[in-house]
Amino acid sequence: MKMVALTHPIEECACNSTGINFMQIDTTTLYDLSVFHQESEYSLMHKLDFTQTSIGKSQLHRILSNPCSNIQEIMEMQRLLHCFEGKLEQWPTRITNGTLLVIEKFLDDNPDEIPVHPTSLSSLLYRWMHPTDYAMIAFSMRQLFEFIKGLDEIVHFFSGPSLPIQLTHAVEQTDKILALPELNALKKKNTYTELSSSELLHFGRFFHVERISEVRKLMGLFAQFDAWHSMAVANQHYSLSFPSFNETTEPMIEAKGLFHLLIEKPVAYDLTMHKQSNFIFLTGANMAGKSTLIKSVGLAVYLAHVGMGVPAASMSLSLFEGILTNINVADNIAKGESYFFNEVKRIRETIERISDGKRWLVLIDELFKGTNIQDAMKCSETVIRGMINLQTALFILSTHLYEIGDQLKGIPSICFKYFETQLINNDLVFSYQLKDGISQDRMGYLILQKEGVTDLLDKLNSKTPSR
Repeated sequence: MKMVALTHPIEECACNSTGINFMQIDTTTLYDLSVFHQESEYSLMHKLDFTQTSIGKSQLHRILSNPCSNIQEIMEMQRLLHCFEGKLEQWPTRITNGTLLVIEKFLDDNPDEIPVHPTSLSSLLYRWMHPTDYAMIAFSMRQLFEFIKGLDEIVHFFSGPSLPIQLTHAVEQTDKILALPELNALKKKNTYTELSSSELLHFGRFFHVERISEVRKLMGLFAQFDAWHSMAVANQHYSLSFPSFNETTEPMIEAKGLFHLLIEKPVAYDLTMHKQSNFIFLTGANMAGKSTLIKSVGLAVYLAHVGMGVPAASMSLSLFEGILTNINVADNIAKGESYFFNEVKRIRETIERISDGKRWLVLIDELFKGTNIQDAMKCSETVIRGMINLQTALFILSTHLYEIGDQLKGIPSICFKYFETQLINNDLVFSYQLKDGISQDRMGYLILQKEGVTDLLDKLNSKTPSR
């Protein structure tokens, strides 16, 4: 079912107002890794979205937009998500998106003045004189009743010792608001039908006039619970495993069975990177798997810093202060900027940012493909030789410029990897297995032939009269 978004901004709960240190990750990187995507069904956000409400989805978007750069905060999120494990089927589903939409509309509506102390008689008169407003209040109170009861169920869901700090704060804030006399009285009702007309108007005035702020805070708290629940469901649904963080000052990644979460039938990789081997020079034919590997590593490191599980059998890594990508560079016709010029701008920006002495993961797919091969080779070798000296960063760079690999073989920190492509019975076969060395595949012309392009050109030439 398509969720409709609430129009009023939900108040941030205090549990979000922490001094969390965020990883440096820009919009370009988020979109290069498909964390977010213009076509949402192709995004990580879509893949992880098991929220029940639009406000939960918005909160999930905020969490995914701000991965942490503090190991203690990441571990806190891991512990928080652990609290859902083993009992996800018991999660209360009483609160729906429709419930919250009705409540939001009720808070923004302007009904005729509700009696301050409604009696049976004044309630009857209000119902007779203001039938539309009374019907709106009665319907809204049914949804508020469900909302209060649903939040109470969530509080009891977490009734256990030693909850993580952030979760403890959210539960305690929710319970504190629910303990207000009127909310507590409503919470103790078994069913909505137990409310009399005078009680409906009493609670309606209470929520609409006196406690709007508290209701919005409860909605913000529920958005947080909904987002966390979605993350825990995603961990279980995709069999993600929590990574371990190595508290080293040097960058490192060690992954077993790493795969790309957005691919339906992914192939797993094993990958190790550290200070002494901080640069992967990746080669292989088109469609062999280079871009997929680059994005797999980026997404796994990103998810690890969100505090979620990662798509790998196991993963150990250092904390990274930032991720930068150079994957989907585009030209800018409006500004008169060429594809190559924007590649250069992105590389300059990357070098400036990663020169801060912090730990960075840099992912580059097909560097300088916007210029001729001679320029591309010279520019690529220059950039690689310069970046390799930044030992606080890890680099993965894919290229079709196999020849420059021979010029770089004397650099001990460069690890040469490739994806093999075979031609079997005139069919291209991709193993998607990462191997040591530099690819020698030259499959471009074979693909041109296989797709029938050369035959079409031959037919075109045969029809063209000679001069």
